[in-house]
Amino acid sequence: MMKQADVSKVRREIISHVGSRVKIKANRGRNKMDITEGIITETYPSIFLIKIEDGSSDTVKTMSFSYADVLTKDVQMMLC
Repeated sequence: MMKQADVSKVRREIISHVGSRVKIKANRGRNKMDITEGIITETYPSIFLIKIEDGSSDTVKTMSFSYADVLTKDVQMMLC
């Protein structure tokens, strides 16, 4: 069972790294793993946003993740 204190700890840690480049490994279900690199741009009470720039084209994609995803290890992040 998740405690609110645990989610708050994850939230504080992510807020302290806003603007940092991170490598994200996200579990998308059915043995599908997405590995991308991006920059933490914004944080909200229950989610945070990561901006991902596609190197082959000039498009920018924004992905959102919840703090609970990080806590349950559905999303793993490493600072670059």
